[in-house]
Amino acid sequence: EILIVDDHPLMCDALALTLKISFGLKSVRTARSLAAAQEQIRRQGAPDAVILDLNLPDARGAEGLVTLRRQIPGVPITMISADLENAMISVAMAAGAQGYISKSLGREALVDSLRRMWNGERVTPDSYEPEQASEEDAARAELARRFASLTPQQMKILRLICQGKANKEISYELSIAEATVKPHITAIMSKINARRRTQAVLLANSIRLFAP
Repeated sequence: EILIVDDHPLMCDALALTLKISFGLKSVRTARSLAAAQEQIRRQGAPDAVILDLNLPDARGAEGLVTLRRQIPGVPITMISADLENAMISVAMAAGAQGYISKSLGREALVDSLRRMWNGERVTPDSYEPEQASEEDAARAELARRFASLTPQQMKILRLICQGKANKEISYELSIAEATVKPHITAIMSKINARRRTQAVLLANSIRLFAP
């Protein structure tokens, strides 16, 4: 069973239809946001594979991948996006994606890429040049593992920190007591090995955790 996480209804429907026809699937699960995908996985169990849009309403950049990797560590996750920038692909692959494919792929190329990935191959676009980023991949992978250790609440707080929000604003946005924000931030800093908020922001930006 395949789970497609994409907020564009037409893209979602077209992809689901392609999978049903090409792989003989009776049903394909879909979710329109990261939160909806997480809730569906909790209710229905882990799918056999995930196709994940890079930019969702509640997760942009590597956040969706890092979050789902933590929830379903053994399930292959394919990133799909119109963004084919070398650095973004490198981050996604270092963070544990099984592959990264372009939204502009034709049906045959898409099906071939997915088939190869689901057979265990790591697949990237032809334009990707891994040698440009290979030196940084180990560091990115380690960083992604650290960010994946954050709880959902800590990830929300980190996202707000990256937006420049003060503790009082964070408590207001998440409807939690201001006194509980500081312990969360202390835990976040410890998990990602950062000393200051600015360093935490730089680390998050370095793996495009909340990429615009």
